[in-house]
Amino acid sequence: MKKAAVIMGSDSDLPVVEKAFGVFAEFGIPYEVHVFSAHRTPEEAKAFTESARKNGFGVLIAAAGMAAHLAGAIAANTLLPVIGIPIKSGGLGGTDALLSTVQMPSGIPVATVAIDGAKNAAYLAAEILAVSDDALYEKLVASRKAASDAVLKKNAEISAKYHS
Repeated sequence: MKKAAVIMGSDSDLPVVEKAFGVFAEFGIPYEVHVFSAHRTPEEAKAFTESARKNGFGVLIAAAGMAAHLAGAIAANTLLPVIGIPIKSGGLGGTDALLSTVQMPSGIPVATVAIDGAKNAAYLAAEILAVSDDALYEKLVASRKAASDAVLKKNAEISAKYHS
């Protein structure tokens, strides 16, 4: 199975991105976590990104707040799918990071999840990897079914309690 990489612009992003690790564990997806800044360590970020495919990665997740150029800088240096997580920080509540992450020029796409949306980033990464991994695909099918069953169980309980 291909690996996922989670790259943070700062270690202060860790409390948000840790939410992705449980999803990776649930589906048995190997992953690595790194701190590279688009502004403070651009050469290291570029070197990691350019070698990611040959090093067994299938998808890259980039989390950053404020100016949030990390996902775009990574996407500029690879053809692997890149998922951006805008991090809530600063006076604009993450809106600045969201816009910086989602507003990419044509030809350099970054899939973007909600502000602080690390779990959805991990689920999207799993879906991307499942395109070429049938066992992972079946795990995702089972997960969706379990989520659906849980909602239907809650519906039945509430409907029974409040049915007149």
